[in-house]
Amino acid sequence: MSNIPETGRTRRVTIRLVVLQILVLSLLATLGGRLWYLQVRNASVYTAKATGNHIREVVDPAVRGEILDASGRVLAGNETRLVVSVSRTSLLQQKDGGKAVLGRLAGVLGMQAKDVQEKVRLCDSKTQQPCWNGSPYQPIPVTKEATTQQAMQIMERREDFPGVTAQPTAVRRYTGAEGANLAQVLGYLSPVTDDEVTKTADKKGQDRYLPADQIGRAGLESVYDRDLRGTAGITKLNVDNLGRVIGTADTVAPQTGDNLVTSIDARVQKVVEDNLAQAMNDARNTFDKVTNRNYEADSGAAVVMDVHTGRIVAMASAPTYDPNLWVGGISGKDYQSLTSKDSNFPLLNRAIQGQSAPGSTFKVISTTAAVQAGYSLDGHYDCPKSLTIGGREFKNFESENFGQISLEKALEVSCDTVFYGLAYDQWMKDGGIKPKKDPGDWFFKTAHEFGLGAKTGIDLPAEVPGRVPDRQWKQSFYDNNKDAWCAQAQKGGTSFSDQIARENCVDGYQMRAGDAVNFAIGQGDTLVTPVQMARIYSALANGGTFYRPTIAKAVISPGGDLVREVAPHEDAKFPGDAKLLSYIDQATAGVITSGTAAWKFAGAGWPQNKIELHAKTGTAEVEGKQTTSWLTTYSKDYAVVMTISQGGTGSGGSGDAIRRIYQALYGVDDKGNVDASKALLPSPQAELPKFNPDGTAIIKQASDRAGAPAPALLAPVPLAADAPAPAWAQPTAFVDPPQPTGGTVPYAAADTALEPTRGPGRGRA
Repeated sequence: MSNIPETGRTRRVTIRLVVLQILVLSLLATLGGRLWYLQVRNASVYTAKATGNHIREVVDPAVRGEILDASGRVLAGNETRLVVSVSRTSLLQQKDGGKAVLGRLAGVLGMQAKDVQEKVRLCDSKTQQPCWNGSPYQPIPVTKEATTQQAMQIMERREDFPGVTAQPTAVRRYTGAEGANLAQVLGYLSPVTDDEVTKTADKKGQDRYLPADQIGRAGLESVYDRDLRGTAGITKLNVDNLGRVIGTADTVAPQTGDNLVTSIDARVQKVVEDNLAQAMNDARNTFDKVTNRNYEADSGAAVVMDVHTGRIVAMASAPTYDPNLWVGGISGKDYQSLTSKDSNFPLLNRAIQGQSAPGSTFKVISTTAAVQAGYSLDGHYDCPKSLTIGGREFKNFESENFGQISLEKALEVSCDTVFYGLAYDQWMKDGGIKPKKDPGDWFFKTAHEFGLGAKTGIDLPAEVPGRVPDRQWKQSFYDNNKDAWCAQAQKGGTSFSDQIARENCVDGYQMRAGDAVNFAIGQGDTLVTPVQMARIYSALANGGTFYRPTIAKAVISPGGDLVREVAPHEDAKFPGDAKLLSYIDQATAGVITSGTAAWKFAGAGWPQNKIELHAKTGTAEVEGKQTTSWLTTYSKDYAVVMTISQGGTGSGGSGDAIRRIYQALYGVDDKGNVDASKALLPSPQAELPKFNPDGTAIIKQASDRAGAPAPALLAPVPLAADAPAPAWAQPTAFVDPPQPTGGTVPYAAADTALEPTRGPGRGRA
């Protein structure tokens, strides 16, 4: 008898069929659940997404707000130009990728085909400027200087130029008002990147970047970008599955950006730029007896600050460049000229990024430190021609011996050995090479109280903090460099740097006597910026208040209404008392009348009895370079600071230039006569400009304030033979890159321009 069931299936087959049925039913249930989830539970979400697939956005860029000087002159504005743009999407749809179209376009525009191709390629990690770093779906501007004839040729031959458009567009223009350059202060624009668009896609209004946006990348354009940029208009178009427009879904009109009123006076800025250039040119024609060649004067900076508010009236940096080079996309040749080593990096704003030892201009800080440490203002101190400290001779400038002198006289004649002696004595009181548990460190503490070693908080990006080489810095620097020093020492070299490496390998963390005395005269590893020194000397002028430097005064609506004002901000107070402040004030006045700057001021006819000036000269030594010229000055209204790298002595390199700046400010002629009608700005301008109903500023003529405009003091001077042609409410409105605290990280090319190498030399007057 057979054991096969009537169905013809074994038990094993039956089990398999049941499992298969369960599997099929499970899959059907899963599919049904997923369909329910998509079509019922989340129907509204996917309906919106499906609808979005038929929406295309056309961006209408907003007109960018203007940057104005203190009187309302336009420093950065807009002008209408014929812009020729190319759509990459259209190019990629062509068989040759649009190469033929770009070639024909280059011919019409009078450009090289290579240049046009570079402008429309996309930027990435392997592709450097010139390239397009904006959205690949946004039309890419090839030129913003097309002629009417060129535009007509393109638009009348549309079949030869698919994807190419030519239309009037408002573009940025840096006006050079009154002949002022201001490149590093104003900054420049460039298109947003895909990453920036993606990261802000879920935001609204000004917080959202659109593919057509141009945003500030440097200077005021960067810091106040949110105010200036406005809000772009968006037109949402309905398209079919072939991309054809079938209607308009929504339209939002663009909103013009607000205007920014600054404290810059364009006329004073021009005078400062010209005199900085002249001083550098004069230095290049002056023989340096130490190096037996003319001074190189490779870079420089100058700052004019309102001592009562900390507002910047003028800020110049050299070498400089024409900011309009960035408009419409910078060419490869121009980009190379701005970033190559031979250019000496004109993109740097040396007023806030140029670091060097301050030399004897630092002695007002050392005087304050000495008094805080207990040394008497009424005392007299030895000023021999030299001192031997730690087996090394530290000389006075030109080996002068002034005998027993006061601190006032020490400042006036810039006696190094007085400050060497004070610093060495205090170093010994702190325990010398084996310091006490809590050393006084008065010289280092006082430098920090003056704001050194920290950013001033000026409303410009990428400010550097300078350096106070105190014990903490010494230890950190040693930890980061010990291995490199010891490796160099093992080679057994005999050069000066080899000797220093051997010393540092053993005890580079120690605060040696030489470190202390060099610091007292603004040498060694000390670094400051011109804006830091302008802030310090402004505090000496105004009675002891350290203001945060600012350039913006107010944000104004396109219609001329006040949006918000940028009020002066007090950061700190002078660490000494009123007696000490008066003492320093008297000493710095003596520098003008009978001290190290007298030959450039009193000796040149400056009317000190009518307009009292104060000054401190500084000549900082830099290992491997010629001396850096520093001159820090102030009047009752302004602090004027100038520094020239490899520019000679403080008064010799910068004295004439600063005197001429004061002449222009106060209307003083070469014979010392004061004519108020020729003064550019006899007192800082406090009020905001007035505006017409259409939002344009009412520019006051010079005669409205101080008579007829002053004549030009100097003809423009080239800065270098190879130089290119010419929401603020809190300081956190802009973010700087983190600054290193020390280490063996090699200096970048740009860092080299900031004078990172210093020797153990001394400061001079």
